[in-house]
Amino acid sequence: MQTEAPATEENAAATAEAAAANAETEEAGGFVYSDSDDDDAPAQQVVTAGATADPVKDYLKQIGKVALLNAEQEVELAKRIEAGLFAEEKLGSESQSMAPKLRREMQWIAQDGRRAKNHLLEANLRLVVSLAKRYTGRGMLFLDLIQEGNLGLIRAVEKFDYTKGYKFSTYATWWIRQAITRAMADQARTIRIPVHMVEVINKLARVQRQMLQDLGREPTPEELAKELDMTPEKVVEVQKYGREPISLHTPLGEDGDSEFGDLIEDSEAVVPADAVSFTLLQEQLHSVLDTLSEREAGVVSMRFGLTDGQPKTLDEIGKVYGVTRERIRQIESKTMSKLRHPSRSQVLRDYLD
Repeated sequence: MQTEAPATEENAAATAEAAAANAETEEAGGFVYSDSDDDDAPAQQVVTAGATADPVKDYLKQIGKVALLNAEQEVELAKRIEAGLFAEEKLGSESQSMAPKLRREMQWIAQDGRRAKNHLLEANLRLVVSLAKRYTGRGMLFLDLIQEGNLGLIRAVEKFDYTKGYKFSTYATWWIRQAITRAMADQARTIRIPVHMVEVINKLARVQRQMLQDLGREPTPEELAKELDMTPEKVVEVQKYGREPISLHTPLGEDGDSEFGDLIEDSEAVVPADAVSFTLLQEQLHSVLDTLSEREAGVVSMRFGLTDGQPKTLDEIGKVYGVTRERIRQIESKTMSKLRHPSRSQVLRDYLD
């Protein structure tokens, strides 16, 4: 971004005095406050004849009627804007103490500054359209992109410093792009992403497109990481952030009979075959436990959480039966030896797969 230093009060005052002198010379009999007296201000005409159903086409046709400006004209308009702002400031702070003639002069200069501002804005609306085209297809309508870009253009007009010597279009481009990208970050995505992360996502997308053209294939995360001075893991993370969500009700196929959500597996759904197998396993397990004594079955069930899904420690089981943890360990060891006998374990082996 180019930084701008505010114009000095002396420059603004000098410009205002020059504008006042010109106005007094041209309007010796008094000031004229109508906008129509400024020949360089582009007139806004509402064209009804020949209007189309395409608002974009109508808008482009309308802004195309305003002639482009050269560098000298931009500087001249900027000086008038500066003088107008200076006059408005004086009117706001010293209006009551001003002589009537000076007040009228300042009012005329302020109004002339507003006309110059409108002229500079309207002459650069095509720049906004040109930049907005680069951001189409990313979640916002073209006219909305233009509207946001116009807000950035207004900001550029207000902060433009002609004394720096660069063209207005060069300076305004940054403000227009910033306004558009920030609007996209706030409005275009279903899930809002911070502005700084959106800028990283856009940069990654630009580099990825360029490398695709250069390499003739999709670049790997490692190649992108080297180009962007990131780690491959960070590249993958940013790519995930850049993905757009899709509705589960998005129709699929030519007939649209099915939806995208129909293809997504329910990770919590129980497969019927697995449910039957689990039920049979429980029945067989209870049958095997029934061959043990009540204490042996109870110790094994609590130790492995077969009853409530919460395995118990030796100490916890010992407290239930009123014995030591060592005694519970002995019972567990003896019971497990019984369960490993083929007469009991064979019926459970089929469920291990």
